Amino acid sequence: MSDEDVTDDNVDLLPLKTFAEQAYLDYSMYVILDRALPNIGDGLKPVQRRIVYAMSELGLRAGTKFKKSARTVGDVLGKFHPHGDSACYEAMVLMAQPFSYRYTLLEGQGNWGSPDDPKSFAAMRYTESRLSAYANLLLSELGQGTVDWLPNFDGSLEEPKQLPARVPNILLNGTTGIAVGMATDIPPHNLREVGNACIHLLKTPKATLADLMKFVKGPDYPTEAEIITPRKEIKAMYNKGTGSIRMRAKYEKEKGDIIITALPHQTSPAKVLEQLAAQMTAKKLPMVVDLRDESDHENPTRLIIVPKSKQIDVDELMTHLFATTDLERTYRVNMNVIGLDGRPGVKNLREMLLEWIEYRLNTVTRRLEYRLTKVKERLHLLDGLLIAFLNLDKVIRIIRKEDEPKKALIKAFKLSEIQADYILDTRLRQLARLEEMKIKAEQKELRKERKEIEGILGSKAKLKTLVRNELKADIDEFGDARRSPIVSREAAQAMDETELISSEPVTIVLSEKGFVRAAKGHEVDPITMNYKAGDQYLDSAMTSSNQLAIFIDSTGRTYAVQCHTLPSARGLGEPLASRLNPPPGSKFCGVVTGASDSLVLLTSDAGYGFVTTIEDMITRNKKGKVLMKVPPGVSVLPPVIVPSMEDYWVVMVTSAGNMLIHHIDEIPVMPKGKGIKIINIPAAKLKSRDEIATAVAVINDQDSLQITSGKRQKIFSQDDMASFEGERAQRGHKLPPGLRAVERLIPIHEEQET
Repeated sequence: MSDEDVTDDNVDLLPLKTFAEQAYLDYSMYVILDRALPNIGDGLKPVQRRIVYAMSELGLRAGTKFKKSARTVGDVLGKFHPHGDSACYEAMVLMAQPFSYRYTLLEGQGNWGSPDDPKSFAAMRYTESRLSAYANLLLSELGQGTVDWLPNFDGSLEEPKQLPARVPNILLNGTTGIAVGMATDIPPHNLREVGNACIHLLKTPKATLADLMKFVKGPDYPTEAEIITPRKEIKAMYNKGTGSIRMRAKYEKEKGDIIITALPHQTSPAKVLEQLAAQMTAKKLPMVVDLRDESDHENPTRLIIVPKSKQIDVDELMTHLFATTDLERTYRVNMNVIGLDGRPGVKNLREMLLEWIEYRLNTVTRRLEYRLTKVKERLHLLDGLLIAFLNLDKVIRIIRKEDEPKKALIKAFKLSEIQADYILDTRLRQLARLEEMKIKAEQKELRKERKEIEGILGSKAKLKTLVRNELKADIDEFGDARRSPIVSREAAQAMDETELISSEPVTIVLSEKGFVRAAKGHEVDPITMNYKAGDQYLDSAMTSSNQLAIFIDSTGRTYAVQCHTLPSARGLGEPLASRLNPPPGSKFCGVVTGASDSLVLLTSDAGYGFVTTIEDMITRNKKGKVLMKVPPGVSVLPPVIVPSMEDYWVVMVTSAGNMLIHHIDEIPVMPKGKGIKIINIPAAKLKSRDEIATAVAVINDQDSLQITSGKRQKIFSQDDMASFEGERAQRGHKLPPGLRAVERLIPIHEEQET
């Protein structure tokens, strides 16, 4: 089929690219201008404006009887806003929640949600609502020619393009919205502060941002939590129209407990407690023993945190919680609004106030012009009515005798058609003599009002004075004290993980097959513990639960694991390889713990070694850190803590029963490497693995040494060990027969012997 066969005079053929671009552009502009962004004039999005207007049309003003919310939603959807009812009702709920809006536009009866769960509100068929007194500031001048009107979606009704707001609602309640390619996040502010800033701008149009910030200290959220953003950052935010605001919960101390009395804006108490409980469950909050929520009607926010003891630094604890929970939150600020020119744009504080003042001046001008027109029309009618009174007999005669009394009246008294109609429509009871006095009195009042209005319209100064006085009156009626105090606080900082874990003595036990566990206390004997079939004790380290355990494998790689995360010694442990990623074919050879500056002797079964520090062994990489260079076929011996490089000796034993003792200072301290030769093993025997180093220990001048070989044990005194002393890299001397297959060297301190 050819293109000519499908061509229609009423169809435009467009390339898909052109059509898609235009359709997306149209959609994005609709979302930006007609859904997501507020107007600077009244600070409302279309759905909010339609809800407020529909409720005013239903007669649901402040002080009237409540009506079902479903009635309002039905009117809004049926007349002005053909979208989903749930979205419309959610927008309605938001405007009624005192914890969401700084100055609520609606009052509600029933369940309208709670700070704990703002979306826990009842269905619209259950709740009732009406407009708040504050909403009157947006509606009071609506029928006075102040705004433009647009046809609704089906052209059957008209709706206001925007509402004639008497106060800068755009800043007072703020708003959030996501459009296509842009978003808005305007924080709420205090009416007194913003109103006084507007009054100052009306007096001094050239006022700077610094001048305005003498009045507007910062945002004012509907919560008593503290704003801790530095003043310098707040000024930068107001200068650019973008930035961020940080809020922090308020707390006080009561009988040793911590009482949280105010949470940041839109923070759920339940979520905060959940976050705290999660840290307690993970044993990352040992200084807290209990949590309670004692919130009620008298105390909307009262969360109790019970410290472990009175020695706990409460301020330090709270600083950690601010950094790790929603007790401190950051709010984005992006003051993107639809301006008077109908275009979206980010405006700073001064631009927003100046543009709103311009809108307000235009609104008041239109209101005065509308009223002036009405006054002039009324005076015109009264002029005609007064003529009728002064010639009452003649008027009655004309009405009685003339076939067309209207034309006759116009001709006889030089009246306008409007005046003639008004005279003819006047009731007989109004033709009493007293009415003449009333007409003249009304004329006098109207002429006085006309003169005042014309005077205001003819003078910009008088117009600004009127707007200023009206703002003052509204501030006096609806203004209140700031809720969110602005205070200077140090930045929150989370505690180091080791500080958060309770310090309890534990013994880390590693088996030959790489199973690891943590036994409580230092009194346990790891050698006599139960092991899996075919497995046995390899190495152990005494430490505390808030320290790191450093493991080393046969390839010379080290790994670090938090001790408190290791399984309990009640079981047989778990394979260390399941937590880490060691190279295939490698096996774990030992474990060591200590302070970061502790010295450790690392050795290989080739008889080489060097001294390093715990800090050099620590790594967060699950694949480990290559620390000791180990030739192929060579393995690593369990690491040994070196208390000092003075007055300590190294003891190394080979599988042939040779033992050598030399001073520790002959071994270098290195961050990594192969090390140097500690004991001499013939190269041929080492290559064939006929002889290797089997055990190593570090002792001081007063220590004895227990040598374990199979089931035999012998304690060597200082005198016994003297014959084995030599220089580094020597062959050493043979141990007595029966002790040459050494499995372990255990230093015995003087107090242990006692």
